[in-house]
Amino acid sequence: MAGKIFAGERVRRLRQQRGMALSALARASHLSMSYLSQIENNQRPLSIAALGAISAVFGVEPRHFADDRDLRLGSELREVLGDPLFADDGSGLSAISDAVRAAPGIASQFIKLYRAYQHLMEEGARHRLDQDFEAAGAEAGGTAPFPYDDVRDFVQSKRNHFAALDVAAETLFENQGFASTRLLEDLIDYLRDQHAVTCAVSAALGNEGVLWRYDPGSRQLHLAESAPRESRIFFLAQQIGRMQFAPLIEEEVRKAPLGSPEARALAYTGLANYFAGALILPYGRFLTQARLVRHDIERLQHHFGTSFEQVCHRLSTMQRPGNAGIPFYFLKVDRAGNIFKRSSATRFQFARFGGACPLWNVHEAFAQPGRILVQVARTPDGITYLCIARTVTMTGGGHLSRPREAALGLGCEISHAADLVYSAGLDLQNQETAVPIGSSCKVCDRDDCRHRAFPSIGRGLAIAGHERHVVPFSMTPAGVK
Repeated sequence: MAGKIFAGERVRRLRQQRGMALSALARASHLSMSYLSQIENNQRPLSIAALGAISAVFGVEPRHFADDRDLRLGSELREVLGDPLFADDGSGLSAISDAVRAAPGIASQFIKLYRAYQHLMEEGARHRLDQDFEAAGAEAGGTAPFPYDDVRDFVQSKRNHFAALDVAAETLFENQGFASTRLLEDLIDYLRDQHAVTCAVSAALGNEGVLWRYDPGSRQLHLAESAPRESRIFFLAQQIGRMQFAPLIEEEVRKAPLGSPEARALAYTGLANYFAGALILPYGRFLTQARLVRHDIERLQHHFGTSFEQVCHRLSTMQRPGNAGIPFYFLKVDRAGNIFKRSSATRFQFARFGGACPLWNVHEAFAQPGRILVQVARTPDGITYLCIARTVTMTGGGHLSRPREAALGLGCEISHAADLVYSAGLDLQNQETAVPIGSSCKVCDRDDCRHRAFPSIGRGLAIAGHERHVVPFSMTPAGVK
């Protein structure tokens, strides 16, 4: 928790969730009402004493009030230190928090160094495997994973909101008089009239495994016949972003702390995609409708003629200053637990180096394809979330294409749950019904989880031969080896 901690909104939400008046909090914490009022209005930072007192009253860890970036950095550092390479280090939670608080820059660089180490180990294993199969003469291809990590970190630092692109897309939609009901035709006409680009549907692209292809020579945009209408709209919108708003996108990329040409190229593509999402779901119209239908994803999908995934992703980007929507996390995961899309405007922690928690409903979604699952879940830092999950299937257009199935996860802190249709019928005040989840076993401190696959980092094993608990790993108390 580096620097001053301004956590007024979090203090107020906790107080209101517990049905506690400011005067009651003052009595319980032995702090003055005027001081608490200043804290809640972000006029005063939390002192160490106030942090301890308020945390004790609400029964949460002090890190609940930490800066989002420090929470993510601390979580990632704990995952890194779970590698057997650091088995004798014994760094507990307090030591990791101290390191992040004292030198966040060094902690971040240490994580990057570990990524480099991981990549070298993977490359070495790949080369050894090649030699085993007498293929040592073939160079191991592929791109280092750093570009993806760098771009994800950059997007996360912006809370997945890029104001300049959002405003540009919304202005274009309104000025041109586009309509969601005929947006495909509107964008085809716009590309033809404004950029002399014609669009054609191609059956051959699907056979090549290509969704869209732009030919600069003929100024023709080819769209795969197998792509559904909402995908074609997205491809057209992205092409407009690349052609007309390239300077805006390039400026965002130029300002980003990206360390390689590959990362900058990935960021450019990601921001072109962001522009496309902002054009087909313009900020003001989308936020108004989302609030009207209490963020019912299927109703938003039908209203705007988009896909379920497009709505979920757009909901995670609505953080315009002065008119922000609900802060959501969003992710896309495959059956093996690989997270290949993720963004968050919340404090939700995604596992970077290890598997995700099996109790999280995003994994259960595969057992009930196409059905929306709702879960109230609480993370180890005491934060409770309303979590939504559903599978989506991406077909290849033919029987032998082996459709790709993925699960989408969307969630927000429980203080926003009343604004979501998915909270209907749930007992949001009963904390005992919340499912205890974590980002991964190695960074989760829960002692009573029978689903644990690994012991927690910084905790010793309490091995006893005279009994067997339902929890597979009995751990020593925090700080005891």
